[in-house]
Amino acid sequence: MHELTNNVFDCALVLEGGGYRGAFSAGIVNVLLEQGIYFDFVCGISAGSSNTVNYLSRDRERVHRSFTDLMNGRAIGVKPLLSGKGYINADYDYRGCIEDGSLPFDWEAFQANPARLAIQSFERDTGRTVVYGRSDMPEVGDMIDRVRASSTLPGLMKPIEINGQVMYDGGLGDGAGIPLPLAEQAGYEKFFVVATRPAGYRKEKEDERIQRLFGKAFSKYPYVRNAIFTRAERYNEQLDRLERLKEKGVAYVIRPDEMPIESTTHDPRKLEEAYQAGYDQGMRELPRWREFLFGDAEAGPQAQVPEADGKARGQDA
Repeated sequence: MHELTNNVFDCALVLEGGGYRGAFSAGIVNVLLEQGIYFDFVCGISAGSSNTVNYLSRDRERVHRSFTDLMNGRAIGVKPLLSGKGYINADYDYRGCIEDGSLPFDWEAFQANPARLAIQSFERDTGRTVVYGRSDMPEVGDMIDRVRASSTLPGLMKPIEINGQVMYDGGLGDGAGIPLPLAEQAGYEKFFVVATRPAGYRKEKEDERIQRLFGKAFSKYPYVRNAIFTRAERYNEQLDRLERLKEKGVAYVIRPDEMPIESTTHDPRKLEEAYQAGYDQGMRELPRWREFLFGDAEAGPQAQVPEADGKARGQDA
């Protein structure tokens, strides 16, 4: 495969996490891919890290299926929980579905894409935010293990070790789930942000009962416990920063008109609806995207696929 080319160089694509709310973001991502809008730098945390690598592989089917196809109940729910794999079956969700061919990853296209990327995770025993880039991903297994490390929700998924360190969800680290610091560290001053919470959302602290549960579960891991307990405040600080950047005209923030699902929703119909909501919203906002990215509502590359028969582009058969 020849090296792929990109066409957005002065702006970072920033993909928020949010568990299965990433289905909404996947709809947005597929609008970008279908329109041929290719960022040269992409960053994401947690579910946003999955959307990051899928976007860079330019595989619209995988973008869609990663958040809507639960592969016969093997990905999430009571079935994997009862089998000892966790409520979210991380072993299967990441390496397993690639290895058995259920959800293949186009590694050749990913490698051919010259875009830089950054995803992050959180070291359990040090509290350090760890950032991974292409140099940490020489093989597909290395890549997907780091996506898993970025996405490991405390209490819901089995953690993974990377370089001898037990890793948890990158949302515990810098940015508290909003990967704006990753783009800034890469030198960007303009941001195209895909969020998974509606306008006006503010994260609230866990109630006392939840705090006691997490306090007990992570009593031996004070960095994890402290990150969980301070996340709401840190997340809201990032929301405020985003608003200031938006007011300055250097950030375009996509927020769902409404978010019909939760991070652990595993009803395929609801996940598909969230994906379609993201796709439809993206198509409505497309002229504004073009104006922000290319200077005019009709500028930039155009759609790469024809209309399907009565079906939105990006929705797989």
